[in-house]
Amino acid sequence: MPTEPVRGPLAGLRIVEFVGIGPTPFAGMQFADMGAEVIRIDRPGAVPLVPDHITGRGRPTVPADLKKPADLERVIELIARADALIEGFRAGVMERLGLGPDVLMARNPRLVYGRMTGWGQTGPLAAVAGHDINYIAIGGALDAIGPAERPMPPLNLVGDFGGGAMFLVSGVLAALLSAARTGVGQVVDAAMCDGASVLMTMFRELADGGAWIPERETNLLDGGAPFYGTYRCADGRFIAIGPIEPQFYRVLVDAIGLTQQEAAMRLDRARWPELRARIAELVSQRPAADWVDMLEHTDACVSPVLSLDEAPSHPHLAARGTFVELDGHLQPAPAPRFSGTPTEARPRPAAPLAIEEALAAWPPR
Repeated sequence: MPTEPVRGPLAGLRIVEFVGIGPTPFAGMQFADMGAEVIRIDRPGAVPLVPDHITGRGRPTVPADLKKPADLERVIELIARADALIEGFRAGVMERLGLGPDVLMARNPRLVYGRMTGWGQTGPLAAVAGHDINYIAIGGALDAIGPAERPMPPLNLVGDFGGGAMFLVSGVLAALLSAARTGVGQVVDAAMCDGASVLMTMFRELADGGAWIPERETNLLDGGAPFYGTYRCADGRFIAIGPIEPQFYRVLVDAIGLTQQEAAMRLDRARWPELRARIAELVSQRPAADWVDMLEHTDACVSPVLSLDEAPSHPHLAARGTFVELDGHLQPAPAPRFSGTPTEARPRPAAPLAIEEALAAWPPR
């Protein structure tokens, strides 16, 4: 546990996290980044399925064999001293371990019990395996993303992290506010299929208004609009352009040399393929650095398409300190930023901790 006072808006908040993969550790990282005291519970000698030297930052890991009554009781006692718990097991697993909400909330009525699953705690698929691609497929998100010929998985950002972890974080925080007022905790059932569906709200709204065509690469934001997409430059690099508003589009038109007649194709959806081909032709005549030097600091909405390795060196991100180095690993710094209760500029490293030390660090309240 930290030896110095922890900074951040969640300083003093206690959260127990059961180690998993994907959205649950990402949520735990978010809580720790914002100053919460997070203790992770994992099997003794467990080896991470995926590297967690970044998503595991900011909180210690306590080994506990939950099949041993003594370890199980000490974990239950630790949770009795916590404000919240987060777990990402399949529905019913925590109950079989003796750590279901009924057991834990009987000991700690104020406990907020955050549950992160793909399908949720109820419904016909609740007990079925799945991954991000499945959770976003049934809610309409996957169908809307990718080239015209087939849907394309958007990494696992929409289900696991956007529709999963961030909804878990916001749900747990909302329940903690309620518990602070009422003295009563509750279960937060965060399902990635639900969250990903909520992320599609604006597009459902556009569809209801007739402004969204259910065909990929035909709409404003799905690669259909020639003034919102990526283009290959003379050196093989790509730039992203997005001047949606007319006044911003005019800046791009003047810079790349579109004629007035060509620029007017913007208003004719049927001529978008023709306009896209013309913009591609013009952009391909210069290397990416030339376009970036010319347009990045204008309202043309042009940016270089950078790799993971290149991103930290971008002048804007470097100036903001968007990336930091911790334990030899370059990684995103905590976000968002708070004026009155600033977080640590550098996240706290992870560290092992014995269950006895964890209980000593969290005396009963």
